[in-house]
Amino acid sequence: MERDFYPSLLPITFAVSNIVMLPEFDNTKIAFDYRSNKDLKQARFLFSSMASPGITKMGMIATKCAIALHLPIKGLIKKTIFNQFCGGETMEEAAHTADILGKYHVGVILDYGVEGKESEHDFDKAVPEFIKAIQYASTQKHIPFISLKVTGFSRFALLEKIHSGQTLSTDENAEWQRVHNRINDICSAAFKNNVMVLIDAEETWIQEPVNQLTEAMMEKYNTKEALIFNTFQFYSHGTLPYIKDCTSIAAQKGYILGAKLVRGAYMEKERARAAKMGYPDPIQPDKASTDRDYDAAVIYCLENLDKLSLFIGTHNEKSCMDAVKFMDAHKIAPNTNRVYFSQLFGMSDNISFNLADSGYHVAKYLPYGPVKDVLPYLMRRAEENTSVAGQTGRELSLISKELQRRKLA
Repeated sequence: MERDFYPSLLPITFAVSNIVMLPEFDNTKIAFDYRSNKDLKQARFLFSSMASPGITKMGMIATKCAIALHLPIKGLIKKTIFNQFCGGETMEEAAHTADILGKYHVGVILDYGVEGKESEHDFDKAVPEFIKAIQYASTQKHIPFISLKVTGFSRFALLEKIHSGQTLSTDENAEWQRVHNRINDICSAAFKNNVMVLIDAEETWIQEPVNQLTEAMMEKYNTKEALIFNTFQFYSHGTLPYIKDCTSIAAQKGYILGAKLVRGAYMEKERARAAKMGYPDPIQPDKASTDRDYDAAVIYCLENLDKLSLFIGTHNEKSCMDAVKFMDAHKIAPNTNRVYFSQLFGMSDNISFNLADSGYHVAKYLPYGPVKDVLPYLMRRAEENTSVAGQTGRELSLISKELQRRKLA
């Protein structure tokens, strides 16, 4: 099948007309057209439950205990939170979900969501699963990306030791080389199959080796186009100058920077560790500072599309609309191969589907894997929807609005 959804080999394109229809993020008909009434009612129940921190906390504790005791709750998890935020247990199931989204011009990022492994056997076992996903994605025009976490291929303690600047033993050096080889095997397969790879960010105290590894992959494989993307978390106050440095270094070394921008995922953990260990808090003093740097970085990247490709990963409507308005004002076509928008599967469909309907490139993060193995991911989604101010309320209001619209229609 011809891969034309993300024409990554084409030059940057610009709008040929001043008439560009801006997306309307409150258009629920477009946002939820792919969801049945039953789906929306289940989502409403789920988000209503997550709106209560107490219920969410008790639910997570009960789920962990039930899994540890081998109680038969897999079916319940799969019908509720798993169905909302994951594409399936297998790549084939995820591909079916991708086909549904593809009908609405929304792509997906295949994310084999298995986490928490620590053995060399498990790390080696994961590599062919990712290569299999890449080979499949190369045949599907609506699967332009795969995603990976370096902690899925390396011991956390090893990354922590490298980040801290400690000297590795002979065995640890050999272990780190195996990590490099695993990531290179995946990136090499992506290069051969013209599939883009998003390398996720990690906690700040292990991020340096992740950056070094990702930059080495970009230098090797991004000479003509951005196939490998590093992730920049803007809840860290040093990220804005860092992405500017990365852009300059990439230009000097002759490769295209792949820049995935996110606000961040480990804030509570970061603050707690800094306080416990007595080092300066790496996190922005407040959300306004994070928003300011994030939005400034989006504009900076849009101004430098000759040097990089931009992946805007956010559930913030203002950030997306500001990017859209900048592109419109500067005659950057919605379908340029250098700009992608993304939200998580199961969240912010009002942003994703309305952007896609207006011609912008959009891809949903689509985790897949056995229910028990993706549980850490699902727990983070539950915590996120409980802790992020306004997120759950926004989801609920949009779902209720669409159900009411359908009732009246």
